[in-house]
Amino acid sequence: MLVTLGDTHGDRAHRLEGRTLTAVREAEQVCHTGDFTTERVYEAIAEEAGRERGGTPLSAVAGNSDDPDLAARLPETITVEYAGRTIVLAHGHDRDDTSLSLLARQEDADVVIVGHTHRPGIERTPHCPVVNPGSHADPRGNRAAHGELRQAGDELAIEIRTPDGDLLAEQTV
Repeated sequence: MLVTLGDTHGDRAHRLEGRTLTAVREAEQVCHTGDFTTERVYEAIAEEAGRERGGTPLSAVAGNSDDPDLAARLPETITVEYAGRTIVLAHGHDRDDTSLSLLARQEDADVVIVGHTHRPGIERTPHCPVVNPGSHADPRGNRAAHGELRQAGDELAIEIRTPDGDLLAEQTV
C-alpha cells in the first residue's frame, strides 16, 4: 500500500493517529504533499513510515508553509513508481487545474497527488485522477483524512479515509 499525507502543519510531532498512523506504519511507500512546517515534523513522519515493515523511505515535496531549511531539502515536484504506475506529487499552491493537467501529461502520470487546500477528494481530469489526501492533522473545516493506494488486480484502487477509517472517496485507475 502507498499512503499519502499532506498539510500536517505541526511544529514537533507527526500528529498521526488511528487508521492514519496504522496505514503509515504498514505502508510500502509513504508520500507527503508538503507543509510539514518544520524539519522536526518531517523527521517524525519519516520515522513512522513503514515502521511495521522495517522502514520505508518518505517521498515528499516542499509546501508553501515549510521552514526555509526544510523547503531547501525537498523538491517542488517528485515522481514515484508504485504498482507499475507513475505517480506525481506537488504541493499545489502554485498550480491550477490546467498546469496540473500539463504536469500529468509531461510526466506521463497515472495519478497526480496534491495538497494545499486541506480538502480531501479525487477529481478526474482528461489525463488522470488528481488526488488530494486532505490533512490528517489540520483539516480547516474539512474532515481529517489521508489517501491509500493499493494494487487491485490490474487496477490501482485509490481511497480517501479518515483517521477513524471512514471512506470519503474512492476510484480505480
